[in-house]
Amino acid sequence: MTPEHPVWLAGYSARTKPSEGTAQGLFAKALALEDPSGNRVVLVTADMLGFPAALSRRVAERVQQKYQLPRQNLMLSASHTHSGPVVSRMLAVAYDMSDEQWLAVDRYTSELEDRIVSLVGKAIQDLVPARLSFGRGEAGFAANRRKAGGPVDHDVPVLRIEGEKGNVRAVVFGYACHNVTLDGDFYQCHGDYAGVAQEWLESRYSGTLAFFVAGCGGDINPKPRGSLAIAREHGEALGKAVDRAMSRSMLKVRGTLRSAWEVFPVRFAVPPDREELQTRRASNDKFIRRHAQEMLKILDRDGRLPIEYPYPLQIWWFGADLTLVALAGEVVVDYTLRLKREIGGQNLWVAAYCNDVFGYVPSLRILREGGYEGGGAMIYYVQPGPFDSSIEETIIRKVHQLLKGIDTK
Repeated sequence: MTPEHPVWLAGYSARTKPSEGTAQGLFAKALALEDPSGNRVVLVTADMLGFPAALSRRVAERVQQKYQLPRQNLMLSASHTHSGPVVSRMLAVAYDMSDEQWLAVDRYTSELEDRIVSLVGKAIQDLVPARLSFGRGEAGFAANRRKAGGPVDHDVPVLRIEGEKGNVRAVVFGYACHNVTLDGDFYQCHGDYAGVAQEWLESRYSGTLAFFVAGCGGDINPKPRGSLAIAREHGEALGKAVDRAMSRSMLKVRGTLRSAWEVFPVRFAVPPDREELQTRRASNDKFIRRHAQEMLKILDRDGRLPIEYPYPLQIWWFGADLTLVALAGEVVVDYTLRLKREIGGQNLWVAAYCNDVFGYVPSLRILREGGYEGGGAMIYYVQPGPFDSSIEETIIRKVHQLLKGIDTK
């Protein structure tokens, strides 16, 4: 999925120009899994900032029509690299692009959609007998970016897929850390540490595809960061953590495959009124100014600003052997730590940046603390403001409800 021409790179508002070449190729990959009963799921991972809701919806509708794969059985996971192309109009406030450059984004997004739909079909066609096993490693370069010594999750969940002869056909792994070793003055396409880790594993295991699934690292950064050399160092450290996990005894994954999907509302806090937005429209800060302009357009069109967001939640359940919870948005680490406490961490995998990336998903603690993840970043995502204090309980409660529903089927 490496762009053939210069494109605007996603994730940093400080960038002032399009990309200048490619330091590492970008990839979308698909993995199809089917149990003996014929229950089938497909995981798609991609070296990009996120799957906006509109793109995910179009891909899912086409996949369902073409391959008869239900929506709950397709998982779209973004690595959240900040050195990949802008996709769709997500974070439109953040970028100083011309109309022509936005048209290039639209063309790339359309091409990417076609490629992903085709990719899912190729994965389904490539089904062969396989054995699955699950384990965990640990990598220590993730650090809380809000507070030194703050909460962090160094877990590296690993799903190994072997062929009948014991060869590793694929490995899926995750890590709860922002994919931002490379900063805003880097202008080349690159998968960052997650791209390096995948490349390292594919070199280590010949004939293998490596899939990275980002965890709840919304408030977590790599430490240190800032150069290609450091990205390589972190990526190799993560790859070696996966390698160590696969060298140890792993749990066989043999349970019946089930899935669940629900879109439910999460509430925003009380949004600004027209008078406040008109004041903000005169701000010296161009991002606040642009955001106010967009909010006023919505007010003029709809008569009010949104009071809630449709949040997609997905769960894949491999019996008692493995539970994969796929959260949407830039989820902070508190969610995975809490779900591990409440559900049990041994066979639980909590992912983020899945199916939709619309802003940060703060915990109640972070909402109360405020700051960028607590609501400041919502300006760039063109949302009306911070989420309501109910968001954490709403999402956690829904995870428990869906899991209970799957377990009783």
